[in-house]
Amino acid sequence: MKKLILTTAVLALAAGTAWAQQTVRMGTEGAYPPYNFIDNATGEVAGFERELGDELCKRAELTCTWVQNEWDSIIPNLQSGNYDTIMAGMSITDERKEVIDFTQNYYPPTASAYAAITADADIKGGVVAAQIGTIQASHVAESGATLLEFATGDEAVAAVRNGEADAVFADKDFLVPFVTESNGEFSFIGDDIPLGGGIGMGVRKSDTEMKAKFDAAIQSMKDDGTLNTLLKKWFGEETLTF
Repeated sequence: MKKLILTTAVLALAAGTAWAQQTVRMGTEGAYPPYNFIDNATGEVAGFERELGDELCKRAELTCTWVQNEWDSIIPNLQSGNYDTIMAGMSITDERKEVIDFTQNYYPPTASAYAAITADADIKGGVVAAQIGTIQASHVAESGATLLEFATGDEAVAAVRNGEADAVFADKDFLVPFVTESNGEFSFIGDDIPLGGGIGMGVRKSDTEMKAKFDAAIQSMKDDGTLNTLLKKWFGEETLTF
């Protein structure tokens, strides 16, 4: 799960009423499979969060559309009113909660991990790639390694392939496909590192009624088991569940 670290201050707008609009606009990155990505055949947002978000909107009796936005400006553009929620693999953190609010989590806290081409890659004193503005990037910066930041997770992985970085540090769920499909080129190194407090839907602090609607919808999916079913569908039978 991606964990955004705010690098610039953002200002909250006056009280919003997104929950009362005819359509609630769901903001996502569209570049972080399996959480969210763009289906090449349809050009539409797809993935775990698209399927989950559509079901939550149905249960909350809200009409929703999806808006794609780059990760590094995803919170400022929520604040600016370009969309009404964030569903983008965003972990709930105290720092973010100073700026926006969150629903209850719809994915439990999971681990981040290092992946590299060589088993002896230096993850403490070498160069480690991470996606810009994430909690993983902050962790690398504090670890003693040299942080090399990229706009997307894919670019951070590519930096290891082309020799720019010794390793990449990201959500383990994001890295698993790269490792398993690399035919032995990539492997996980070191121990998994738990970061963040689970993934939730980001909303403006003023949109309390909309938040309550989505909170209730998430809880209903936890209660009837459908959220666990979706988690296993997109992340495998061994994934963490509620």
